[in-house]
Amino acid sequence: MVAERLRLEKALRADGDLKLVAYMMAGHPNRKRSIEVGKRLAGSGIAALEVGIPHSDPLADGPVIQRAGQAALANGMTVEGALEVAKAVATEGVPVVLMTYINPVLQHDPRKFAAESAQAGVAGVIVPDLPIEEAEPVAGWLRAASLDTIFMVAPTTPPDRMATICSHSSGFVYCVTVTGITGVRKELPEGMSDLFAEVKKHTPLPVAAGFGISRQEHMKALRGKLDAAVVGSAIVDEIERGGDGVALVRELLKACR
Repeated sequence: MVAERLRLEKALRADGDLKLVAYMMAGHPNRKRSIEVGKRLAGSGIAALEVGIPHSDPLADGPVIQRAGQAALANGMTVEGALEVAKAVATEGVPVVLMTYINPVLQHDPRKFAAESAQAGVAGVIVPDLPIEEAEPVAGWLRAASLDTIFMVAPTTPPDRMATICSHSSGFVYCVTVTGITGVRKELPEGMSDLFAEVKKHTPLPVAAGFGISRQEHMKALRGKLDAAVVGSAIVDEIERGGDGVALVRELLKACR
């Protein structure tokens, strides 16, 4: 159990490089295709794969991922279906992290969700709209199932709350680079280095950044400052256009080393 819990932490720990975490939406554009794409991404050199569970009110998602979620829901994707996608992709050996919202977890039953996620081979779970102050008992059930609980810090998070978030996280700590939603951006916001340095004061875990990261120059700017970068909208956009995001991932990886 302990070894399994350390798997994600080990995978995202930088070693003179920058690790890359890719994101895809379960069921986008359909269940079969998302499994195919997920397996290709898993073999592309990424450190971990985030699999989104579509939700009708995705408050942290920008237009690209919103469209992907709507398409997945329209094609009948459910929490059960997303867990099946995650299970199929997890067999490729790359740690799989579920990205979801609290309502689907509550509707599914949190204890059941935790148990079934573990059975599917999932390594950890991110729930953006679950504040640390209200995380129990959901986070407790996830931990009991040997799943990492990954919480988010933002540029606006005060140091005392940041310390609390870090102390309740496992696997890695997720730094949101903007005070807004996901989406491709030309430039990363100023002050990111200060944010990463502050987070590192509060945790020995790997630190990953996400939201707006999509270019080689972003990777070069982040390398050496934290452990991993999460790329979502740019990959989902490629999938929406009929691709699989693998060529983009491989280009980004060149800037990570």
